[in-house]
Formats: sequence, C-alpha cells, structure tokens
Amino acid sequence: MKKNLKNKIALIIAVLLICLYGIFGIPSGLSGKALLEGMSGRIHLGLDLRGGAHLILQVKVEEAVSAETDNVVAQIQQDLKGASLTYSQVYKPDPAKPTLIRVEGTPVASSNAVRTLLDTKYSNEYNLDSGSDNAWTLNMKPTVLKALEEKTVQQAIVALGDRVNALGVSEPVIQEYGLGANEILVELPGVENESEIEKIIQGTNRLEVHAVVGGPYKDEQDGLASVGGNLPADEELKTFSPVLAGGSETGGVYVLHRQYVVGGSDFRSADPGVDSNTGRRQVQFTLTNEAGDRFYDYTSKNVGQSMAVVMNDQVREVATIQSAIRDRGEITGSFTQDEVAALSKLLSTGALPASLVQLEKRFVGASLGADSIREGVMAAVVGVLVVMIFMLIYYRGSGINADLALILNLVILLGVLGLSSAMSGGANALTLTLPGIAGVILTIGMGVDSNVLIFERIREEVRAGKAPSAAVDQGFAHAWVTIVDTHVTTIVSAAILFMFGTGPVKGFAVTLTIGLAANLFTAVYVSRVIFEAHLNRLKPGEMVSI
Repeated sequence: MKKNLKNKIALIIAVLLICLYGIFGIPSGLSGKALLEGMSGRIHLGLDLRGGAHLILQVKVEEAVSAETDNVVAQIQQDLKGASLTYSQVYKPDPAKPTLIRVEGTPVASSNAVRTLLDTKYSNEYNLDSGSDNAWTLNMKPTVLKALEEKTVQQAIVALGDRVNALGVSEPVIQEYGLGANEILVELPGVENESEIEKIIQGTNRLEVHAVVGGPYKDEQDGLASVGGNLPADEELKTFSPVLAGGSETGGVYVLHRQYVVGGSDFRSADPGVDSNTGRRQVQFTLTNEAGDRFYDYTSKNVGQSMAVVMNDQVREVATIQSAIRDRGEITGSFTQDEVAALSKLLSTGALPASLVQLEKRFVGASLGADSIREGVMAAVVGVLVVMIFMLIYYRGSGINADLALILNLVILLGVLGLSSAMSGGANALTLTLPGIAGVILTIGMGVDSNVLIFERIREEVRAGKAPSAAVDQGFAHAWVTIVDTHVTTIVSAAILFMFGTGPVKGFAVTLTIGLAANLFTAVYVSRVIFEAHLNRLKPGEMVSI
C-alpha cells in the first residue's frame, strides 16, 4: 500500500516539475524578475493582450478564375494552330462571366476535328456546347470552379504567411475566416510599425509582364481609336500610373495583350539593386525554370519591342526589350529606396493568385493589452483566493486538499501552454487570450465544483457511520461518474467553439479544455492521493477533518 502510494506521489511530482519547466523553462536565476522573464518568454499572449493588428481580407477569386481562363484561351489558340484548324477568334464574350470561353469562325468541314480536340483536352474541366453558327462555347464546370476558388484562398493564405514572416512578426494568425465567403483573418500580435504592415497587406496584387500593343495614348478613347474603335478580345486597356516611380513619367493608357508573359508564381526571387550604367534603382528578379524558358522564347522573338510591368491592375513601368532574357532580369525605374524594397519583398515573399479587399481593420494598442492582462490576472487571483478561503473554512482540513489540487490545476494549465511553445519552437503554439483568462477562471469554478461533489459524498458516508477509509473510497467512487459526465459535456462544447470559432474564441476553448483535463487529474487522482496519505497518518478511531 505504502509502495503504491509512493509511486503515485512520484508521478505527481514528475508532472509538477514538467509543468514548471513548461512555465519558466530554465531561468537565469530564482529571483522574481528572472522567473517573470522566463514565463513571459514561454507563455505566448494573443492579440487582445499584446496589442497588434486585426484584419479581415476578402480574396477576389474571380481574378484567379479570369487568369485561368485567359491561359486556356491562349492554349486553345495554340492547339488549333498546331492542328492546322482555322478560326476567327477565341475569346471570353462576357467580362462578368469569366468562366465562359467562345471559339468562333471554325469551318463547317472541320467541326468534327474541332470537337474532338476540345473534348480530348478540355472536357474534364469544361462543359462543351456547339451552336448553329459553328461556334463553340466552353463553360467551366461548377466543381472545377469551386476547387479553383478554394485553392486560390489557400494560396493567398500561404503567400500572406510568407510575407508576414518576412516582417519578423511572431505568432501571426493567418487563416480562413468562416463568417464570409473567401475571407481571411489576419492577426499580427505585437506589431509596432503599422504603416509597414498596411503596405505589405494592401500591396498584394499580382505582378505581371504583358506585351505592349500600342501606347501611350492620352486616354481610353484614343486607345480605342488606335484599334479601330473595337478592342479585340485578346487585348485590353491599362492605365499607366507611375506610383512606384519618382514622378517624372506622365500618365496615359496602353493597349496590352490580355495574356501575360510571366506573372504571379513565376517569380522565384527578387532583390533590390542599382543599374551600374545609369545609377537608377532596380529590382533584379529570378524566374522559375518553366517561366524562364517561356520568357526567353518571347523576348528572343521581340527584341526592340516594348513590354509593360502591370501591378495593382495598372501599368507601373514600360521597358524596351534590349536582348533575350531567360530566367534573370531587371525592372528599372525612378524608384525610391522604400519603393524598390517594397516591390522586391512583394515578389520574393510569395505571389498571390488574386488581389485582396480589406473588409475590416482594427489596431489594439499595447496599453490596452497591459490593462487586460492586469485586470484578468487580478480577477483570477482574487477568484482563487476567495475560493481557497471558502474551502478552508467550510471543509476544514480537507479544504487544504482542495486548495493544493486547485493550485496544481493552474500549474498544469500554464505548463501545457508553455510546453506547446517549447515543442513547436513558437510556431503554432497555444496562445493565451483575454477570453482564455476567462476560461482559466471558469476552470477554477469547475475544479471547486468537482471537489464539492467528492467532499459532500464523503460527508454522507461519514454520517452513515462508515470508517474514514471506506467513506473516502465510496465518496470518490460515487462522485466519479458525475464528474466525468460534466467534464466531457463541457469539453465537447469547447471543441465545437474551437472548430467554428476564430481568434480569441479559440483561446477560450483551448484554456477551458486544458483546464478541464487537468481538473480530472487533480480533483480525482491528486486529491485521492492526498486523502490516502492523510488516512495513513490517522490514529485508530480518528475521523477525517471534513
């Protein structure tokens, strides 16, 4: 019996030491300051406690859909030419419906060959219909459209994560926001430079290089006049906006090929630099192997022609192709130092498949976070002290048992939060939020409730004339089922909050779940061990102080 008790005590001490390590790590000393520094480095605080930026962004998935069908338009043109099948045009007839592609002007005699080609290569993604005028319509299938939209949102989350990590922000939250369509929640705790964050988040549109058909023109009317007043389906008008330049350039309108040469994820890296001949700042970029081959094929055939750098849906720079370019090139302009650094970071830290719309922006000041921590901790401390005093007064000596279990419960909860940070290296660590502190306080109440159930049951057994050891055994045995039932149902509710909640709501669910699991261990196992140790010291005929 005594050997078994020693093993149980050893297990409790081991759990206590592990949790203390999780909270403080290996502190530089035993002073209060050293312990506090160790704890602050292990327990990660959420946005509402540390302060920072809270953003809700919506991904314009229709841009990714349009870019995808633009690629398909170009591919269909190449396939028809490769098969020696003539056509008048391949285009998207309705800008409001980017999923539609129209093929017109194919000879009647080639109808079967055209259908076979389109069926063979595109029937998995598109529904194919033929009209009476020997034209063909391809409409993206709903399942393909949905998959593309979901992929676009996930790619945007990954790209945003790369860009935010480049800023050195610790423990950012970047995840799909379940309260709206194609929305992303971004929380950046501890942010100090708000302007830099806004610049990176807002400057998230794709960068693309397009072939220039003509320009610059004074306005869109002149641009349309240059193509006979009717813009071809594979061309588009883009406004020149020297936002990234020093202001020497003038505005205007360019006619561009709709299909970009390279863009988005084609960029592998980008670094700021200086043109050795002119001294102008530039962005030196590197393309992926596939994009490099494609870019070389284009530039080698168009030396002396112009190409436009398009970002934010506007022409930002127009350059003349001096020689064939494969996978390395430069974007040169009258950039400021901050502008060339921002453009380099946008290209090198992940290309977004579509632009983002900022739906909500809130900044939480660090002073508010400090007030929240102070008030939340004060509430928790006061709650613990009041409960501990009550248990001592009402349950006498057994109240010490409950208080020890309650303190260990809090140590385990904080220890798990700290260990999650140590084991994950700070990435995906459990975070303590203001609602999380509320979860801690609720855990205290649940822990006291478990002890009350056990103690009242023991009292009933004592009043029935049972011996102290029998009363304790029966008290724990009968209260066990009720304790497990209440804790499991509450944990299920917390799990639902975690699955469907966001941000601080998840923080509440996390601390509540950890606290309840710890409470099952402390209120039942630890409290039982303390009773057993106390019973071993009782004299014959002496009753438990309860």
